[in-house]
Amino acid sequence: MPTDTLSLTFAALADPTRRAMLARLSEGEATVNELAKPFKMSLPAISKHLKVLEKGGLITRGKQAQWRPCRMETKPIHEAVDWMEHHRQLWEERFDRLDDYLSELQKKEKKDARHKK
Repeated sequence: MPTDTLSLTFAALADPTRRAMLARLSEGEATVNELAKPFKMSLPAISKHLKVLEKGGLITRGKQAQWRPCRMETKPIHEAVDWMEHHRQLWEERFDRLDDYLSELQKKEKKDARHKK
């Protein structure tokens, strides 16, 4: 089972139900019942999804009188975006180098073909 923060974040984001819950929470706090409303699943199933989001640091649950509002936490998402951006840049640099190399090969092939004529 993943224990580092990034793995927990990606594991939580892997499920479309949890992503939909986060989309709802991006609009503001919501109760468990409000989050469960659009889904055809039991409250225990909803609760399991919320525990995964909580474990991933993507939500927190407050305590206000009788209800426990859920709120989205953005820090783990920012960390995931930073990680992806870093790797995107690395791969873009690698693809740029590959593109340059292939261009050089094509120029060499054209030059060699002209000399053979």
